[in-house]
Amino acid sequence: MYKKYKLSNGTRVILAPQKNTKAATVLVLYGVGSRYEKESEAGISHFLEHVVFKGTTKRPNTLEISRELDAIGAKYNAFTGKDHTGYYVKANAEHLGLAVEILSDMLFNSKFESQEIKREKGTIIEEINMFEDNPSFGVNLLLDNIVFKNNSLSRDEGGTKKTVSAVTRAKIINYRNTHYRPENCAIVIAGNVDNQKARRIIEKYFGGEAKKKKKPDFEKFKEFQKAPQIKLKYKKTEQVHLVFGFTGPKATDKDFMATQILSVILGGSMSSRLFINIRERYGLCYYIRSSFDSYHDVGLFSITAGLDKKRIFLAINLILKELRKIKQKGITKEELKKAQEFLKGHIILEMEDSAAVAEWFGRQEILVRQTKTPEQKIAEVMKVTKNKVDAIARKIFQTEKLNLALIGPYRDDKKFKKLLKI
Repeated sequence: MYKKYKLSNGTRVILAPQKNTKAATVLVLYGVGSRYEKESEAGISHFLEHVVFKGTTKRPNTLEISRELDAIGAKYNAFTGKDHTGYYVKANAEHLGLAVEILSDMLFNSKFESQEIKREKGTIIEEINMFEDNPSFGVNLLLDNIVFKNNSLSRDEGGTKKTVSAVTRAKIINYRNTHYRPENCAIVIAGNVDNQKARRIIEKYFGGEAKKKKKPDFEKFKEFQKAPQIKLKYKKTEQVHLVFGFTGPKATDKDFMATQILSVILGGSMSSRLFINIRERYGLCYYIRSSFDSYHDVGLFSITAGLDKKRIFLAINLILKELRKIKQKGITKEELKKAQEFLKGHIILEMEDSAAVAEWFGRQEILVRQTKTPEQKIAEVMKVTKNKVDAIARKIFQTEKLNLALIGPYRDDKKFKKLLKI
């Protein structure tokens, strides 16, 4: 059973002991990501995540940090999303104290040397180039551009080459001091954890006093769409990459779980409707899948595919036909049961790994502040009814809410626009 408490400075802590493992994962999450940035500083959350690995007063460079962690066989990394940033170390539980100490050293004592910042700009710009050259990544950003138009959710977490080039040491330190606050932080330790020992370690390295500040907010998303939208990006490719997108429920919405089940049935597995029909029966694609991501104020239901460019219009018609079918006729009871067992199985398998357990509790705490156990989540999954899934399909799959982003050898969108009806 997990334990949840607060340090005196406001930092939230979750301890999640696991039996039958000798590993422990420490995950430190901050409730800030790209949607909290001004347009002129786009990408600074991601930039900050990179440069905390570049050296501290105690460990003056990247090599010193990585050498200590490599010496204990640890796995370590960080990630930046639209609404949160995380840092983790997974190691032999015997080295828990060192893992926590190194993370605190990086987060509180990084030097942010100007020379390292300049060097890292080149690394991040190459990362941006990598994603731009990969249509399967770029098409999802293209979708964000149109679905969340004029909102910070529309921007890439990495920023642009222009904004990355404009990052300075002063901007990084100010951003860190503004957002990396105890009251905006959640720490999870999962795995082979002795709760009393873990409490002492966390208090020692993360229990420092800090004056509370009002957390900067983000611009809430406001629904604006009244007609289908399309955005093409010309690229000479043999495979066309496209994604259909619809706004959906936010993370705390009562329809969240029903939407997850809808996604599984439609394109969440190799036996899903889209996979069987578009790939197996017609051979039109290598990959096709649906997914559902949610934020504080809105969700995004998407269907992504890499398709045969010679039969692209047939593929689009077939995908939209599946959406019309599930909207008009609903799902079957058999599909519901299989989807519920699919999600249940994934949750159970995921909970065998300490890193996954840490992320499970950490993301809930930092994003919605409603920490639920895997058992509670499974119970929610099993309570979803056919009527709820049918209702959310009708609500989401509407012609006026339809968006299409596409990367391929096309400049004229007229033929595509004619197809956008559900």
